[in-house]
Amino acid sequence: MQQDTLVGTTLGNYRILAPLGQGGMARVYRAYQENLDREVAIKVLPPWYAADRNFVERFKLEARLVGRLSHPNIVTVHDASEYKGHLYIVMQLVDGGTLKQRLDFLREQGQTMSMIEVKHTFQQIASALQYAHEQGIIHRDIKPVNVLMDRSLRPILSDFGIAKVLAGAQDLTRPGAGVGTPEYMSPEQCKGESVDGRADIYALGVMLYEALTGRTPFIGDNYPALAHSHVYEEPPDPRRFNPSIPATARDVILMALKKYPQQRFQWASAMAEALERAVYRPAAMHD
Repeated sequence: MQQDTLVGTTLGNYRILAPLGQGGMARVYRAYQENLDREVAIKVLPPWYAADRNFVERFKLEARLVGRLSHPNIVTVHDASEYKGHLYIVMQLVDGGTLKQRLDFLREQGQTMSMIEVKHTFQQIASALQYAHEQGIIHRDIKPVNVLMDRSLRPILSDFGIAKVLAGAQDLTRPGAGVGTPEYMSPEQCKGESVDGRADIYALGVMLYEALTGRTPFIGDNYPALAHSHVYEEPPDPRRFNPSIPATARDVILMALKKYPQQRFQWASAMAEALERAVYRPAAMHD
């Protein structure tokens, strides 16, 4: 297995120390960069990607664009290269787990995020998205596993640009599917249409729904079922699963989950401001 063979080896300037995790399209390792005496995270793509020269060029171009992003809630990209058939991207090491692990832990305890934790976490994610969107960069795959947490519980978005590059890898995309993760994909992604920052806002709404209810709005066994729900079905009222959610917060979630992009929050900052009001003015005029 690739994981076994890479641990203890060197890719360029980086010595692979231990596996950190496995995603749908790459393995992530803890690595040591000797020339700067620091530990980093290194995401290594499967070897067949390096065989596609067009993919390699797209990958390196996107890595350069993402490498210019500088925001406290976006993972810093240090390097992206290819070594002996391995395509890899080097990032700051964030070792406090992921938002997915946090949500899974709460779910196991029969709990959901408090409104105070939601505000702390989601306003920072929204700030990162606002910044990236202003730079013309769309994430396209916002989901809890792509939100890293540092030890102070600061959320840090990772994998910017990866979904865009994978869009060109036809064999990786399920038939009829857009690039992304079905539970968090916007209706326009499900339909294979072009997307802008409002697709990320939709995914942020799905995550907010999940943080406050313990589940995503749509649940299905396969991509077609989930895509159908995103495109045609209205999300269940989140207060059905957690009656303690303030009606104002419910309204923020459902606004982010509108079917048509023009009906949603147009900017992540607008969603963050609405969430701020929902926390401090939880009593809604209507219920």
